[in-house]
Amino acid sequence: MNAAANPNPTVGRQNALSTRGLSKSFGSLTVANDIALNLPVGARYALIGPNGAGKTTLINLMTGMLAPNSGQIFLGGDDVTALAPQQRVRRGLARTFQINTLFAGLNALEAVTLAVCERRGVTGRFWQNIAVNKDAIEEAYEILVKLKLGDCCYQPTRELPYGRQRLLEIALALATKPKVLLLDEPAAGVPQEESGDIFEVVAGLSDDLTLLFIEHDMHVVFRFATHIIVLVGGAVFTQGTPAEIAADPGVREVYLGARKHG
Repeated sequence: MNAAANPNPTVGRQNALSTRGLSKSFGSLTVANDIALNLPVGARYALIGPNGAGKTTLINLMTGMLAPNSGQIFLGGDDVTALAPQQRVRRGLARTFQINTLFAGLNALEAVTLAVCERRGVTGRFWQNIAVNKDAIEEAYEILVKLKLGDCCYQPTRELPYGRQRLLEIALALATKPKVLLLDEPAAGVPQEESGDIFEVVAGLSDDLTLLFIEHDMHVVFRFATHIIVLVGGAVFTQGTPAEIAADPGVREVYLGARKHG
């Protein structure tokens, strides 16, 4: 089941996000090596691997934060390899980061409304006449309710518990109306007993939204992912369903550990 040997580089409209031959090096250090992936529309994929495997690097390549040395990135059937990060966002590709990037001085509703207004191209008028943006406020509130943040929408961001700050960052990403959402350790820094709550909310997002998330907690990965991609040394080691990954002795050796999952 070694996906590196059989990458299946087919790119088509049925895939929300695809890469073909994606490679990146810094001098002699290769951080992404001939990565070919296909994420179908509505997929719930987890990206796992040892520290230094290249997981965040791959997301940085997909989102345009890094430029590849070779290879292509497709959003739907469109090649977006040469597009800037903001251009990819406008085409429906959004992400979150390991460390949250929030507006500390705003409350949750203001922050998400600002993101909605930015998507609509009216950010410059946001502070001048809030009444003009009533529909943007309503859209922002609906997003917050969906993420179970409606009850704290007027609370300053800096006062929110950290788990809710992580959910707010996802809300900001959803305000861009993405087709594909990449979550880089969305529960990082959150107590383990609360991380499942974050993924419960994420699991309830629209079936039309394609998700790829990085997560180190294997209990969370096996509970919420429908497909798992394993990176090792900047290359796809293997991929498959949670059951296939749990049963793969190679994965158990390089990452999961033989004493885990059986």
